[in-house]
Amino acid sequence: MTQRPNGPASPNNPVGGATSVPAVTLDDVRDAARRLAGVAHRTPVLRSRTLDALVGAEIFLKCENFQRIGAFKFRGAYNALSRLSPEQLARGVVAYSSGNHAQGVALAARELGSRAVIVMPEDSPQSKIDATAGYGAEIVSYDRYTGDRTAIGRQLAEERGLALIPPYDHPHIIAGQGTAALELIEETGPLDALLAAVGGGGLMAGSATAATALVPGIRMIGVEPEAGDDTLRSLAAGHRVTIPVPRTIADGQAVESPGELTFAINRKLLDSVVLVSDDEIRAAMKLAFERLKIVTEPSGASALAALLAGRVDPSPVPGRPGRSPRPPRIGVIISGGNIGLDRFLELLG
Repeated sequence: MTQRPNGPASPNNPVGGATSVPAVTLDDVRDAARRLAGVAHRTPVLRSRTLDALVGAEIFLKCENFQRIGAFKFRGAYNALSRLSPEQLARGVVAYSSGNHAQGVALAARELGSRAVIVMPEDSPQSKIDATAGYGAEIVSYDRYTGDRTAIGRQLAEERGLALIPPYDHPHIIAGQGTAALELIEETGPLDALLAAVGGGGLMAGSATAATALVPGIRMIGVEPEAGDDTLRSLAAGHRVTIPVPRTIADGQAVESPGELTFAINRKLLDSVVLVSDDEIRAAMKLAFERLKIVTEPSGASALAALLAGRVDPSPVPGRPGRSPRPPRIGVIISGGNIGLDRFLELLG
């Protein structure tokens, strides 16, 4: 980051330092990777000839559904919490989330000897609520369609002296999420394109920061549910746009507006954002289960859904002089697999 932390943490400045918007760099992602070494899982990269044939490309699936807490969110949460002072860790942290960031913060707090208060929508999947509580967090519920989670989180931070850990709009969160793409490219080598789900934008901002630095010319493609197209609209408008709370099965992408920092990064580094329907997400979840033998939550399957629905051009890549064109090499981040059996059956039955 161009501006390094130089001050104490506070509820409105959770990891300390300058309050102006900083940049996030490949060095920041690598620093996060060092902090996560031996703490976060280095998740597998899955290949499937069936999937390659369906899409007409070489597909590399970064399976963050096998990450601790079942999603990539643990990466950013631990990176952010690990930078808090011992005094702040003793006071505790607060976060707001529909489920995966909630679990990431709750587990990171437990690992670091802290305590977490999590603001969660009343209609969050029960499996995510139960898991968050199981990691020892206190849960504060609210109505996502009438309540303001940011205001609730800030109020709790002020009243209790807690550090507010945002779900995506902070450089340490973004850098932590970017370690998923860093690991993917370290294992696969150069890719022609990388797809990732876009909710608040932290996963994509971190991934794009790492991938575009490591592989100049790589295409960065974000994927949103049709009902939650706030980033697509914001990119078209040239500024952040707010939409009504999305009603989509992809609860992890049901946000009203991209983050300030995440949008600034994604606006520079994304090549495009594509949309998928809830039915296309269901189809991707079904294929992942039946053919790839992995369980994904709706948000976790949205990037795969974009491939299967033909939203990405699989045209062959021209070869070097004297060589034939080759299929494109496409990375896909399966961002999470947190879904209960009843909900999984409900969606696919």
